[in-house]
Amino acid sequence: MRKISIKFLLGFLLIFSLSFVVLSQTVKEIIHSSNQNLITTELVGLKNNSNVYVRQTFLINHFTSNELYFGEMAEELGNNLNHATGNSVGVYTVNGELLYASDKSLFSQPERTDLQEAINGNTAYNINYEGEETSVLFSYPVVIDGSKVGILRFYKDFSLLYQQSNRILDTTLYITLSIFAVTFLFSFILSRHITLPLGKLARASSDVKNGNLDVRIELKRKDEIGRLADNFNDMINQIDQQMNIIRKDRDQLKELHEQEKRFFDNITHELKTPLTSILGYAELIKANGEKDRTFFEKGMNHIVEESKRLHNMVLKLLEVSRRQATTQELYLVDAGAVLRDVHDSMSIRAKRYKKRIILDLEDELLLLAQEDRIRQLFINLIDNAIKYSLDFSVITVQGHRIEDKVRFIVENPSDPIDADELTKLFEPFYLAHSKDSEEGSVGLGLSIVKSIVDELQGSISIISEDHHTKVTMDFDLYHQTEEASHHD
Repeated sequence: MRKISIKFLLGFLLIFSLSFVVLSQTVKEIIHSSNQNLITTELVGLKNNSNVYVRQTFLINHFTSNELYFGEMAEELGNNLNHATGNSVGVYTVNGELLYASDKSLFSQPERTDLQEAINGNTAYNINYEGEETSVLFSYPVVIDGSKVGILRFYKDFSLLYQQSNRILDTTLYITLSIFAVTFLFSFILSRHITLPLGKLARASSDVKNGNLDVRIELKRKDEIGRLADNFNDMINQIDQQMNIIRKDRDQLKELHEQEKRFFDNITHELKTPLTSILGYAELIKANGEKDRTFFEKGMNHIVEESKRLHNMVLKLLEVSRRQATTQELYLVDAGAVLRDVHDSMSIRAKRYKKRIILDLEDELLLLAQEDRIRQLFINLIDNAIKYSLDFSVITVQGHRIEDKVRFIVENPSDPIDADELTKLFEPFYLAHSKDSEEGSVGLGLSIVKSIVDELQGSISIISEDHHTKVTMDFDLYHQTEEASHHD
């Protein structure tokens, strides 16, 4: 049971690990996507506000839309945007040359991807990560009346946003770990709650296997495991009861055998006494004849009385023998060899009817049976096929092993038999073809066959189709390696 508990906990650990990795990656992606959206939204707003300010500046000063005037007003424009937006501002020509920067150290970085995109006429930004500091360089071309007059570049600090995001991520992971710890503890307790009683059941079943029927399991539970323990106890109680019955039957059987032995010992002794007495008086009477009439009468009376007593004892002995005959021993019989012998003898009978028997047998068709009863079964079955097959017919007899069964099939051409008649063929004295029946046949053949099959705990069936009658019998195959109490 310890192994089940370990497997349970390892499985839970694996599931949590995968879930934790998936959850952490999903949360990271969501936070990253959310931050990207917030940055994009804020930068779009920054661009729109800056554009409004630049346009107003151009209108107030009545500048024309050319690069010359944009360069002349670069410092003023940069200072005003720096104060208005609260962000460091860099002003560039359309070719990317720096005209003004509120903080030149922020715009002298070698990475110029966003600036290059602005030179090409696009709006772009770069996110820079340095330890806990996160900043964005945002560049876009300034267009006045359809003409590009320069480039504005902003430096914006987003460290606070990313710090908050990291705190959210850390909090989520801590909560997840806490949930895991609680769930793991609960799972450990639950697994022990399940596996400990299963361990008791396993040990108890091992004790029962070793012959100890006094073991019982006491579990005060109302769930499935509690019901399982109750069922286990009930099963052991029933087994114990059955064992007691078997012991009583064994003792009774032993007593019956002892009584039977005593009976035969007594009857043997008792038989000697009247026989000796009868023989003695008979010899004396033979020797003396009727010379001594008194002795003669006495001797004859004694012989009659002893003969009656002997007759009664013989009747009792016959009764016991008759009771024993009902439980005849079974022996290992090669049914195939018996069938071959029956085939040889029945083939002569078939020739008289101008019919032929074809035999198809496998070797070692072994049954536990009485050879005489098996022989009687085949004789009646083949004789029935000879009598009720069509003229000049070929009767086929087969014997094969089918898995753990021995199957015999007897098939012969015949007139069709109605379905309602097929069920009556095994009844005594029933004749399906009474008009064509052999003289003297009384319809007992298949009835005898059925009784023998039932004695051997086999099965038999009969079908009639396409002007053929087919009888199939199945018996349990006797295995050579099988231990049995019946042997040759």
